[in-house]
Amino acid sequence: MDDRIHEHAETLVDWSARIESGDDVVIAVADGAHDLAVATARVLGERGANLISLYQSNEITRAYLQGHDGAFDRDPEYQRALYENADSVLFLGGGRNVAATADVPGDRMNAYSRARQAIREAQMDTDWVSTVHPTRSLAQQAGMSYPAYETFVYDAVLRDWEELADEMATLKHILDDGSEVTIVGEDTHLTMSIESRTAVNSAASVAYDSHNLPSGEVFTAPASPDGYVTFDVPMTIRGKRVRDVRLEFEDGVVVDYSASINEDVIGEVLDTDGGAKRLGELGIGMNRGIGQPTDSILFDEKMAETIHLAVGRAYDACLPDGEDGNDSAVHVDLITQMDAGSRFEVDGEVIQRDGQFRWEDGFQP
Repeated sequence: MDDRIHEHAETLVDWSARIESGDDVVIAVADGAHDLAVATARVLGERGANLISLYQSNEITRAYLQGHDGAFDRDPEYQRALYENADSVLFLGGGRNVAATADVPGDRMNAYSRARQAIREAQMDTDWVSTVHPTRSLAQQAGMSYPAYETFVYDAVLRDWEELADEMATLKHILDDGSEVTIVGEDTHLTMSIESRTAVNSAASVAYDSHNLPSGEVFTAPASPDGYVTFDVPMTIRGKRVRDVRLEFEDGVVVDYSASINEDVIGEVLDTDGGAKRLGELGIGMNRGIGQPTDSILFDEKMAETIHLAVGRAYDACLPDGEDGNDSAVHVDLITQMDAGSRFEVDGEVIQRDGQFRWEDGFQP
């Protein structure tokens, strides 16, 4: 087995999830992630943790939803109970077909998402971490050869996370002290409030309130967006390729939307519930080990010189005590590149211009 797989597993267990002896751990293993699951199980055994492994497949989900009548009228309590009694959940992504659920009707997918919201909440209440094992289907989706994609994944995952955490702390402090952000770019001019919010230094560890490996972003929960934004990084949503999404906000709510390809998917997401038309996240990518889009949100939203916004659910870690953030059964990220002519401002001060932060070489005031 490739030594990088073992290093990936050790980083996942020790740095990201901070597993200790006696912890009750669930690993959810996707198609193609078998080798990473084996390596992770070995590390968990060495650490003295307790393990339950689950097999997850988009093709199984498709078969179930195609056969179901769509009336998901109860919370599957037996599944929720598993996560309510777990200390950590490790999601090992992979996949044989990234478009496996593309022909599931949108209204059925929405009903399924709503019915499983309590399960997702139980998962999110654990020290959960999501990562991905390089597979040929993901390499194909990224437009890369399999060996090149393996190198890409491990360049993003196997980093000096402490060093990156220190750099991202600079941006976190700026956002924590700020009141309003503005994003300006091609067909983009959007302002949002971040008053009283706490930004998360997402350094790929639950110790930083960070739950993705790789990570490398700073994110917060914005409020009251006003203006318009265009997302120029293509991505697959609900099994369908979506391009050039444009959202227009008034009084904090999406009032108009468009996309050059599969616009109906964006409409389906926004129609999930009332919270789906509001923003749940503002994230700034800072992982320079990710140098190109690969049509995988786990990587693309962390890519340096990008900003992403998510419609739907907000993360509690960003909210002051006693305040409820935007609630929704969905959390769908959309990404825009901060290239030439763009800027990111906090309270009128330019923090990033043309993809370069003010503390980086090459920044132009």
